[in-house]
Parts: sequence; structure tokens; C-alpha cells
Amino acid sequence: MSMKKLLLSSALLALLAACSTVPPESGVAPPAPSVGQAENLVEQPLRVPDLGSMRDTKPRVLAGKFQQTSWSALPGWQSDDLHLVWKAFVNNCKGLMRPVSGSLALPARATPRVWQPVCAAVLQSGIAVGNPDTAQVRQFLQTHLQPWRLLDPAGHPAKSLVTGYYEPLIHASRTRQGAYQWPLYAAPADLLTVDLGAVYPELAGKRVRGKLVGNRVVPYDTRAQIVSSPTQPPVIVWANDPVDAFFLQIQGSGRAELPGGEVVRLAYADHNGRPYASIGKWLADKGFMPLSQASMQNIKAWAKSNPGRVQEMLNANPAMVFFREEDIVDPELGPKGAYGLPLIGERSVAVDTTFVPLGAPLFLSTQYPASKNPLQRLVFAQDTGAAIRGAARTDFYWGFGDDAGAQAGRMKQQGEMWVLWPKQGGAPSAR
Repeated sequence: MSMKKLLLSSALLALLAACSTVPPESGVAPPAPSVGQAENLVEQPLRVPDLGSMRDTKPRVLAGKFQQTSWSALPGWQSDDLHLVWKAFVNNCKGLMRPVSGSLALPARATPRVWQPVCAAVLQSGIAVGNPDTAQVRQFLQTHLQPWRLLDPAGHPAKSLVTGYYEPLIHASRTRQGAYQWPLYAAPADLLTVDLGAVYPELAGKRVRGKLVGNRVVPYDTRAQIVSSPTQPPVIVWANDPVDAFFLQIQGSGRAELPGGEVVRLAYADHNGRPYASIGKWLADKGFMPLSQASMQNIKAWAKSNPGRVQEMLNANPAMVFFREEDIVDPELGPKGAYGLPLIGERSVAVDTTFVPLGAPLFLSTQYPASKNPLQRLVFAQDTGAAIRGAARTDFYWGFGDDAGAQAGRMKQQGEMWVLWPKQGGAPSAR
């Protein structure tokens, strides 16, 4: 390596370290930007191209290993209620049938050509999407798919942490007035995203955020710098509670109810690239409350008792998430995940795509939050997260609202998974 290239590599890595992806309070990362986010795939009919017309790209090497097994080896498979699974499976096929770009900067996706025969069989199945016969659904899945147990790199059955996330609801206004004093921003015009893999293949998938100062790219502003700047990013809405607004950023997306009753979705757009810092830890370090008691409810109570120090508390976290507004077409569906499809409560998960490609149906075996009661069901790998790293590491999407939030907040279980793959497609693969 030349000295010039070495110095440039060092500079990029330094910027990478300064602009690391934002991990949230719960350990859940905001969803990554997706391919074709503007597409409303779920509103379109399933279209399956001819196999010969489907573009293929170079295979992506997955870090995990897979062991072929039987449906009977899946714990709780026969008791899983598949009533809502078929609609999710059809929508997932719509994502699977999109062409792949081959870009190493994007998360790995399940190989489309392998899934073409299965998605074609979906069209020929005659199973109703709205009210399917669950026995037919189960038979279809068992006929066309093969379970593969996910192993860790050492070849042992992979077991890892299962956390939860959800879509919160906040109260907000389009104008700054009364209690509505806490801004939620759109992405600023001067925010730059640098794809390091475009320069150095060994840094594929690594992106940094920054801004141009003169002829230099420097790390983007911290939260404190953004809120104190005379030229702030565009404000989408003003929230009436600073902690609610903060936790919406942690989840990465949410819904905002406006004074007239209209509800809009604030979907993840980007972030400032600064490392996340826990405001709960800040409160504990300052002696305001034990870390074990730093729940959302207790943080909100402290904020109400200490209004003059709220911004100081928020600024302890230099990370800032930016949003874009989206219409809510179907209240039952969540925000779009990294796969570009709306998340489905209790059926969508975030995974580490170095082990499991986006778009793969999975069977997850874990427990309900703070319980030993089994939670065993078919789910879909449709999202990613900066904190979701390792074989079988999973983030379970609980859906929308307070009940979902309560479940997500308590979810810290161990789990294992099986990848459900087309029978004629060999072991799971990615592009």
C-alpha cells in the first residue's frame, strides 16, 4: 500500500470511528435505509418474472453455517397460528422478486433466483390472502421450504440475545406553540453520507456521515450543536414532551398525533453519525437516580421536575436521528424496515445480515418477555440494526402502541432460529 493510500485510509477510518452508527437505549438501532423505500410494494400485486429474465449478481458469503433439518425438529411449529402469515409471506415474495443491485454497501438479501419457483407457486396456490385456510398454508410451506438450523461460526447451534422494539405514538404539532416545543427534524441539506466501500472494497458496507467545511469532510454536528445552531434542519413536527421525542428517536420511527386528530408516521431518514450515549447513564452518573431505575417513566418524571436541565440531559447523547413524513395507508402495518417492506407486529424481526439475509423466512424459538413461556413462530427477516450483531441475534418487532412498547422494553431473552429456504435451492444464500 502506498503512503498516500495509507494516510487516506487512516483518515477515513478516523472519520468512521467518529461517525459510528447510532445504537439506541434499548440496544435496538434505527432501521437502515432501504432499497426502493418509496415503493408501496404491499399495495401492488405479486409479480413473478420468468427465471431467465432475472438478473443475478455475485454471491455474498454468509458468516454462519447451516444444518439441514426437518419440520418436526422445530419446537412449537405445529401450534403456530398461521392465519396472518400467508399475507405476510405473499408481501415478502414481492420484496424477494425485486432485482438485486449487487452493491456491497447494502445489506445482504436472499437470492431472488432461488425464490422464483416458490413465489411462482404462491400465485398458483389459490390460497386466499384475506382469509386463508391455515392447514393449506402449513402444507404449502412444508411442501416448498426446507428448514436449516442456523449455526455459529464454530458449527454449534447458534443461540443469542433476543430484544424487542416497537412503533411509539407521540403528540405533536406542525407549528411551535404552547407545550409543543421539542423539534423532530428532517435530514439537513448539508448532511453527507460517504460509502467507504466505493473507495476500498475491504470497507464494504461501511458508511460515514459528515459535512463539507471548505474542502474537508468533517464529522457532522452533535445534538447540542444542532439544537443551538442559528441554521437548524427543517422541523417536521414539534413534540409536546422531550422524553417522548427522544425515545421515538431511539426506536427509529413512530407515529405523531396532531391536534386535529390526524396521525402521521415519522419514518427514519438518516442520522448525524455520532455515537450514542445513554441519558439513563447520565442521570445515574449525576446521582439523580440509580441506573436500574432509569426507565422511560422515571426519566419523564425527572424531566417534569427539572425543566431547566432537560436540554442538558438530552445533549448528553450526541446522536441525532432525522425523519421523513409518511402517510399511514394501513394502521395495522408498521414502518418500512431495511428490506423496504412495512414491518408486521410479532412477525417481523431485525437480524445480522452477515449471518441471515434480508427477506428470509425464519422460525424463531425464544420466550415471552420476563417469562419462561415459549414464543415460537414463523417470522421474516425484514430489518437490521447497529446493535444486532452475531448469529441468531434478533430484534423482535412487537408492533404499535403502549402494549407493544411494554413488551419491547422487557424483552431480553435467549433464542435460536432456523432459516426456511426453498427445497431446491440448497443451503441459504445471499446476494
